[in-house]
Amino acid sequence: MSALPLERFRVVDLTRVRAGPTAVRQLADWGAQVIKVEMPDPSQSLGGPRHGSDFQNLHRNKRSIALDLKSPEHREVLMRLVERADVLVENYRPDVKHRLGIDYETLRKINPRLVYASISGFGQDGPYRDRPGVDQIAQGMGGLMSITGLPGQGPVRAGIAVADVTAGLYCALGILTALLGREVSGEGQWVQTSLLQAQVAILDFQATRWLMDRQVPPQAGNDHPTAIPTGVFPTLDGYINLAAAGQSIYERFCRAVGAERLITDERFRSDGRRSRNRVELNAEIAQIMKTNSSEHWVRLLNEAGVPCGPINTIDKVFADPQVAHLKLAQPVEHPKLGTIRLVGQPFQLSGVEHKLRSAAPEAGEHSEEILRELGYDAAAIARLRNRSGS
Repeated sequence: MSALPLERFRVVDLTRVRAGPTAVRQLADWGAQVIKVEMPDPSQSLGGPRHGSDFQNLHRNKRSIALDLKSPEHREVLMRLVERADVLVENYRPDVKHRLGIDYETLRKINPRLVYASISGFGQDGPYRDRPGVDQIAQGMGGLMSITGLPGQGPVRAGIAVADVTAGLYCALGILTALLGREVSGEGQWVQTSLLQAQVAILDFQATRWLMDRQVPPQAGNDHPTAIPTGVFPTLDGYINLAAAGQSIYERFCRAVGAERLITDERFRSDGRRSRNRVELNAEIAQIMKTNSSEHWVRLLNEAGVPCGPINTIDKVFADPQVAHLKLAQPVEHPKLGTIRLVGQPFQLSGVEHKLRSAAPEAGEHSEEILRELGYDAAAIARLRNRSGS
């Protein structure tokens, strides 16, 4: 197997919970040498049970060192890590890093090539700088909950941590962009993102409907807000997703299901008319879909070139042959849990086979190993352990 593309980079991971660990996981999975800095008392760490599925999925492919960053001696260890690092990632509230003396301006004096990445709830400055931020708050403030759910239902949160995960992915993208810039400038940068920024950014076309067209998008339920007909339709034995928007696909759909009359029906003859009469069109389609099984329609419509698919529960997602083929569930060995399966990377590189290399570490599992690499002798390591109480 070819070398992983990020193997040459060293990353100091100060992150907790989800957004920050998501960013670092992207780097670790593709080979970056990640050292996760944790509190000596693991009960003080945030991020769920250590052997739980969430923690294991977020913190694979890392090593762990236990440091109390309130201790001057332990901060000195961090400074040694920073001297050798390419990247540091943190997601404290903005004031915390300054109180600890580990902010970007301080650390860039130690290592001008350092790419320092920060994720916060609302940004490193501005009127909401000091507010605590979590995913659901960002979903609400960033507009997602106002367009999720059935019309008139009231705001609905998305079923995953959209703002957290997206902030992590944008942060990883920012880190890689800064590393590319460093190849030209020779200097690192401070990469900043937040849950609010990420949530607003992924509104995408819904955001520009307001910015350009001055439309406030409403809740549309399972119907696509602009591409008609696209939505969820009942079948004889369940539900399917159908996307038959655009004139050519719409006509293919009508012919495939034996409803050519819907092509010439005055109410549905163009995209604009289908949009204005979406309720009537959806009712016509629902009556047709109810006459046969989900499996029948998925097979028939895909053969006709009409996008259509089942609505899977999570267990069925991972039983799907295409998901299995794409290796989206990856095995890894854990010394206490045995073989576990975690979510694999969602992109591939032609010259590299991606595999999980190690499970999430125990708290401070690699402390002594890392301290030796930093030049500490046995006596110094013992003193640091005594000061940490571990």
